[in-house]
Amino acid sequence: MTYYDAAYTGLPDPDMDAQFYENVPSRRLVAWVFDGIITFGMSFLIGVFTIGLGFFIFPFIWLIVGLVYRTTTIASQSATWGMGLVGIEFRNKDGQKLSPKLALAHTVIFTIGTGFFLIQIVSVVLILTSRYGQSVQDMILGTTAINRPLN
Repeated sequence: MTYYDAAYTGLPDPDMDAQFYENVPSRRLVAWVFDGIITFGMSFLIGVFTIGLGFFIFPFIWLIVGLVYRTTTIASQSATWGMGLVGIEFRNKDGQKLSPKLALAHTVIFTIGTGFFLIQIVSVVLILTSRYGQSVQDMILGTTAINRPLN
């Protein structure tokens, strides 16, 4: 066991329990698209309900809606609705679902990272190549996405 593995003793081992990591990168992509559509739709409705005034600050509204949506869904079920749709969820290094504080930290780092193209490229490469399929924010926080356990 390497030092890196010792930090993640609560997570399923990618070699011994590979089923927890199968197709997770592609599922994360589908979830990301689905969640983007949901937050765009919510933001669009806010724009409509403000008699069009919200469209003047639409990027800001979409940012806030995304922060609230991701934080609340991850804090309550350790997955966004998109992640739930494709059957994946986040776990911390101890194998537990994410706490509200960790969900907020994950969302804030994710949101900041989306503003920088290079960070997004690094995240995609890490998801595809790292042992636990972790993105930049996952590596910072000690989290990862896995296929939802059946129990």
